[in-house]
Amino acid sequence: MDFESLRDPSSTPAGQGPPREELLSKIFLDNDGLRVGWRLLLYLASWLMIDFVAHLIAVQFIRPGPGYSYSPQSVFLDELLSFAAAFGAALLMAHLERRPPGVYGLPAKAAFGKLFGVGMLLGIVEVTLLMGLIAAFGGYAFGKFALHGGDILRWGGFWFAAFILVGLSEEFLFRGYLQYTLAQGVGFWPAAVSLSLLFGAIHLANPGERLAGAAGVAATGLLFAFALRRTGNLWLAVGWHASFDFGETFLFSVPNSGVLYDQHLSSASLHGADWLTGGSVGPEGSVFSFLTMGMLALAIHFLYPARKAVLPQGNAAKP
Repeated sequence: MDFESLRDPSSTPAGQGPPREELLSKIFLDNDGLRVGWRLLLYLASWLMIDFVAHLIAVQFIRPGPGYSYSPQSVFLDELLSFAAAFGAALLMAHLERRPPGVYGLPAKAAFGKLFGVGMLLGIVEVTLLMGLIAAFGGYAFGKFALHGGDILRWGGFWFAAFILVGLSEEFLFRGYLQYTLAQGVGFWPAAVSLSLLFGAIHLANPGERLAGAAGVAATGLLFAFALRRTGNLWLAVGWHASFDFGETFLFSVPNSGVLYDQHLSSASLHGADWLTGGSVGPEGSVFSFLTMGMLALAIHFLYPARKAVLPQGNAAKP
């Protein structure tokens, strides 16, 4: 049935109540077209279908060997498929909703531009400051180099590419179409808080993750939502996310959300109380992680004042 045709249902004889078309219109449509809840369900169904098919095809060509799960190649492939599913579903919704896909947070004209570069810088600053504070209190040692010569560039390049995809995948999935659409129904910040809590909860499935780490991930989600709010798109958050993870995993060679990945730069170690180091979670569970996030939130506040923010409709807060 054509939803547009339900907007002007035919009249019925007196006393017979609303026609079936009018009832369906009230259930499925509002002034903006298909209701927010149905749009979210349709997006999630499309995402799950594309993700399932993409992984089904991938396993026909990939035969991973021992240790593959914690390699940059594994992260690269998983995040590529995840981003393809999340963005592909958004492209379908953009067609159905008659909107340019860029309104969902990743406008093509800003791709890997100035905001992305600023985000990369902020991510490196944050992780370096965080590790410096932990080290200053005796909780981190760099150790010896685990890679040498060309291997540093080779594995560093692999990890850099993998984490670009991590940034794209996770930022778009949690702060792209879902954030845009949910914000139209409940407002920007209620949507951001809900999705950030979900973002943190999902990380509890990682080996070594704990509540402190999940809380840190949720706080990171709110920080990136703040960056979206002030800049109007996700490119700064994508660069920030990618460079922080790259610094944590490769440069400083510590656990990332409870996972210590392979092919990192050194034999680094964390030692001391969990409040300091984050324990098995890694630095994201450290008390200093919340401090550095607060400092970088202030940086965003001054770098991108609210009066200069230009937001697409779905990212505008309701009064």
